Parts: sequence; C-alpha cells; structure tokens
Amino acid sequence: MIRRLIARVFWAFSRWTLTTEPAPTRPTVLIGAPHTSNWDFVLMLAIAWRLGIDVRWMGKNTLFTGWRGPIMRALGGIAVDRNDPGRVVGDVVEQVRAGDVFGLVITPDGTRKGHSHWKSGFYRIARETGMPVTLGYVDRTTMTTGLGPTIELTGDVAADMDRIRAFYADKAGLRPDHRVEPRLREELSAA
Repeated sequence: MIRRLIARVFWAFSRWTLTTEPAPTRPTVLIGAPHTSNWDFVLMLAIAWRLGIDVRWMGKNTLFTGWRGPIMRALGGIAVDRNDPGRVVGDVVEQVRAGDVFGLVITPDGTRKGHSHWKSGFYRIARETGMPVTLGYVDRTTMTTGLGPTIELTGDVAADMDRIRAFYADKAGLRPDHRVEPRLREELSAA
C-alpha cells in the first residue's frame, strides 16, 4: 500500500510518463533496457510499485554488504556471486515452481556502459524456467517508460533476438552514448 502511494506521488511529479502494457499475471523475466544510468533503478521501482508487480532483481553481491544488504533485499534484490551464477537459476526455478508471481528484472546490457553485446543470462533463465520475457524500457527521446509486450521465447536465438531488437530499435536511455545493441555473444560468434 505504501509502495503504491510512493509510486503515485512519483508519477504525479515526474517528468517521465508511464506508458505501459498491463502487468504480467505470471512469473516473467522482465528486461530493463536500455540500462545507461543508475536512475533506471528508480524508474524500475516506480513502474513495479505503480503496477503492483512484485519484482526481484539481480545485483553483484558487493551491493549487499554492510548496511545496504537489508535495504537491497527489501527492495527485491538477489545477490549474485559472479563465481557461482548457476545457483541463481536454481533459486529462481524453485520460486517459480512454488507459484510465486514476480518479475525477475534483468539488465542484459550489463553495467551501464562498455559492452559490445547483451549478456545471455536472461535468455537462459527464461528458457530453463519456461518464463516469458517482458520488455521493460526507458526512452529518453519521448520521456516515456514502462512495460512493452510479453513474449514467449522459441529457442531460435536469432529470431527471438530479432523481435527484441525491433522493440528496442527506437529506444534511447538516459545516456544514449552508453546504449548497447540488443545482440547476444552467441549471435556474434555465429556471424
């Protein structure tokens, strides 16, 4: 209740406009892209809280140390040990099987800059869990943000990524020069 109130106040005073598809009604991998600024985190929480989506998001385990840990976990954070990323997939599968409805937010373009491709973890998690992928976005050119379509992945990586690229083709993050083209390493090596 308090989160929805905070979100209403945020959207009432924000320069951003929430333009969105309806919230998913089953567990989904929720892509956050283009991820070019730390402000994307605030927008993601404002979207989720306004739409009533229980979100989980993955962050490097160093974000969860000390006083920040309880806050990050309360906001839906899941600490990822980059030395054992496979554990996260198992945890997510267990939560899906338990019937939890949530959006697992993943920013496949990485840590806001310096990458040539998207990380494929979102794709692997969606395929292993059977979760659909919801395309969340930030678009500075129109000052809109929200959720786009929810799609089922087919396993044909190139075709699935073509659909994802088409959606994000006209989206620019807060720092457009940090944008990473939605392309997986597997596509680059196949080309």
